[in-house]
Amino acid sequence: MEVATYQNLRYYYGELDVRHGVFTRHGGVSSAPFASLNLGGTVGDTPAAVRQNHERIYAALGVNGQRAVTTWQVHGADVVVAMQPVSQRRWLGQADAMVTNQPDLPLVMRYADCTPLLFHDPVQKAIGIAHAGWRGTVKGVGSATVAAMVQAFGSRPQDIRALIGPSISARHFQVGEEVVAAMADAYGDLEGIVARDPDDNTAYVDLWEANRRDLQRAGVQHIEIMGICTYERTDEFYSHRAEKGNTGRFGAVISL
Repeated sequence: MEVATYQNLRYYYGELDVRHGVFTRHGGVSSAPFASLNLGGTVGDTPAAVRQNHERIYAALGVNGQRAVTTWQVHGADVVVAMQPVSQRRWLGQADAMVTNQPDLPLVMRYADCTPLLFHDPVQKAIGIAHAGWRGTVKGVGSATVAAMVQAFGSRPQDIRALIGPSISARHFQVGEEVVAAMADAYGDLEGIVARDPDDNTAYVDLWEANRRDLQRAGVQHIEIMGICTYERTDEFYSHRAEKGNTGRFGAVISL
């Protein structure tokens, strides 16, 4: 994991040999509580500020913001195969993952505790991005993204490199028993995924490990985990839980 700066922007990137970045909350134009690089258009920020923030992240990565595409994120596991922008709007459909093999077609998604997943197949020259909250995680949005790359582009899972970005960590992601049950249905063995507080037996979920295991089951061998907790690092990232929902969305971008 490395960190880069562009003007006042700061973003993290991993071992993917393609242009990508997970942006912090700094370097934008939004006012509190969205200060300052908010990329979410449905959280109450002004549309003009959100547009300007988007322009800044594309400039930072040197990608074509006019062709950037996204989805209407719904905490599922559907995957869109992106081939070109849609006229008059950025979002391609209701889904939580996108894949493409088209150059100059940046894929962008937004987060505030959910887990960014980024993918690159250097052999078939294809990329993907996913948004994995606990619902998307138990539905296998990561492995669904891999399967979409295999079906659409002939990727081999062992060639795909995956990056698990900043999200809420197991230390702070306390969940109810319905989430534990969903994790058990998805994974069976919950060792390393669910931990119990020794005092009150409340459950905590490790989204990084759950997504790592999902990707590993899909055949992905190279998986990098950034290991940054958004709940603990509200100085750098937005956290829906730590900021009680009154916050913005940070973004991840990947482009061929």
